[in-house]
Amino acid sequence: MRRKYGFVAAMLSVILLLSLGLTALYTGQEKGGKRAFKIVTSFFPMYVIAENIVGDAAQVSLENLSEPKTGCLHDYQLTPADMKLLSDADVFIVNGGGIESFLADVAAEYPKLQIISACGDIELLESGSEEGEHSHEEEGNAHAWMSVSRYMQLVDTVAGGLAAADTARAKLYNENAKAYRQRLLPLQKEMEALKENAGGGAVVSLHEAYAYVAQDMGLQVAYTLNLDEERQVSAGEVADVLAAIGENGVKFVLAEEIYGKEMGDMLLRETDVRVIYLDTLVRGDYEKNSYLDGMRENIRLLREAFVQ
Repeated sequence: MRRKYGFVAAMLSVILLLSLGLTALYTGQEKGGKRAFKIVTSFFPMYVIAENIVGDAAQVSLENLSEPKTGCLHDYQLTPADMKLLSDADVFIVNGGGIESFLADVAAEYPKLQIISACGDIELLESGSEEGEHSHEEEGNAHAWMSVSRYMQLVDTVAGGLAAADTARAKLYNENAKAYRQRLLPLQKEMEALKENAGGGAVVSLHEAYAYVAQDMGLQVAYTLNLDEERQVSAGEVADVLAAIGENGVKFVLAEEIYGKEMGDMLLRETDVRVIYLDTLVRGDYEKNSYLDGMRENIRLLREAFVQ
């Protein structure tokens, strides 16, 4: 009988040790018993910013809420796993401006969670969507990362927020942010050069994110049709797009290939416009250079179209 009880006690001890070990692993504890400072980002662009600012900081855990292929989070529904992830986070980095429609729920559930809104210091463009009741944005067009100069502001805001929340690593965060800005400067200069060569004029956009690209290039957006996976385009809207092209002498249409290819092909058949398919930079892998590489390719495509 004693052997039986001894065996049970031993098994319970093993289970307890395993449980403690798994708990330590889950909560980000490292050697020495120090808990890692846990940062959670809302979606891909915010993760890339945080990844460059955090760098190789010791005892910092960085995780992303959504899958890297999710895209914008306009209609994203939080899962129990998401709420669990946020339950022991120290900081939640979001884009803000209405992109994360679930933000109020998170703030209510975790009032002590520090939320850094990257767009907090950005003057957003007005939502240029013509889709009326289907429009996702409530606070404006929050796709500010599509402007290189504004993206640099996002980097500064996130770095400042992290430095304030995690003072022990404030210097490192600020140094990493400065280094990242330096790597972004050539892209900003390329956009400025494109503006000088674009010659003004009007474009049609098939995603409101491109309003920031157009502004950086000194172009006017004659019409915006905000396309996504749920968007059904009416015959009236097609007529409006064609009218905007004709009335404004539009020669270029900015589109996202994933959702805008069908409309782009139709415009190529019906008009003499050139359709430029740009990356909205909301999907990709978790490489630190993802934004740099994606925006560099966008600039190449724009230069190819606008600089003769």
